[in-house]
Amino acid sequence: MTSLSTADCLAVIPARDEVATVGSVVAGVSRTLGCRVLVVDDASTDGTSVAARAAGAEVLMLPIGLGAWGASQAGIRFAARNGFKAVLSLDADGQHPAESLPLLFDELARSGANVVIGTCIERLSLPKRLAWQYLRLLTGLRLRDFTSGLRLYDETAMKTLAAPEASLLDYQDVGVLMLLAGKGIRIVETPTPMRERTDGHSRVFASWAVVARYMFNTTILCISRLDLGSRRPAVATHGTER
Repeated sequence: MTSLSTADCLAVIPARDEVATVGSVVAGVSRTLGCRVLVVDDASTDGTSVAARAAGAEVLMLPIGLGAWGASQAGIRFAARNGFKAVLSLDADGQHPAESLPLLFDELARSGANVVIGTCIERLSLPKRLAWQYLRLLTGLRLRDFTSGLRLYDETAMKTLAAPEASLLDYQDVGVLMLLAGKGIRIVETPTPMRERTDGHSRVFASWAVVARYMFNTTILCISRLDLGSRRPAVATHGTER
């Protein structure tokens, strides 16, 4: 079992034009976990960084937009270089209730896994369920939710994701998980609640055209990374290995 104090963890919040919600997200994390919070401003054009600092976060401002994964990796590298033993990543849109965050730490301690993903199956529409079934067949990853932005990485996972090999994974959801699984890193899921967005929309599921492009590019990424001769069973749902 892995014992991890929230004081050893850096909360990393990638954000692009989330001025309406980022402040409340930062405040919720600080209130619930008491850990340091880093907002990685992915070249926002609004007051995201100002709102984040006002709520008590440190801010890392990127001069150009790197996308969700580029911003997340910048935060993970910051954590690794500053001696943190874990990273909690979450979205800046306010969909992850702060009171649910301790559930990930509890599951990490209980399961001894390296990565815990907070999942909310109830939010999945029929098209998403079909898409995830396709990705499970393609990748061999036994996950129920591929796009949850709520993840807790331990120090072993951090080192893998901070490495150059993890750069340029444009479709972070699947690419990151395949990279971790290929290194033998244990991934589990734990149920967490999720709110509806109060502002903006999903950048992955903004339209059918965007979804089609996401699935096509993710398929190409998966095929390029698959090693069928050595692929390992990657994850266990709710912390129970199969």
